[in-house]
Amino acid sequence: QVQLVESGGDFVQAGDSLRLSCTASGHTFGAYYMGWFRQYPANGRAFLGAVDWKGGMPYYADSVKGRFTISREHAKNTVFQQMDNVQPEDTAYYYCAASYTISTMATQGGADYWGKGTLVTVSS
Repeated sequence: QVQLVESGGDFVQAGDSLRLSCTASGHTFGAYYMGWFRQYPANGRAFLGAVDWKGGMPYYADSVKGRFTISREHAKNTVFQQMDNVQPEDTAYYYCAASYTISTMATQGGADYWGKGTLVTVSS
């Protein structure tokens, strides 16, 4: 079992930058992907991006490409999401996720493991 714990959610102003973190613990392993989803009220979770834990290759949804950057730090079992020039429409709950395949996350919108989420609120 893998546990994912997010941090970094905050109340910020439009145009600010924010970095979310997600630390994995438990039965962690090398051949998987870690990434981020967000969820608006009354909507499902939308894939934002993920990183291949072993090789570091990032994958992004078109909606955030160029504004959000995903990276990972092996020594801390942590994945980050740098969010630049945030806007009020970025206000949502952000969830860390881990999956054995990128297609599960990017195509199917699912994951094998989920964090509990962290709230980002952007004021105009």
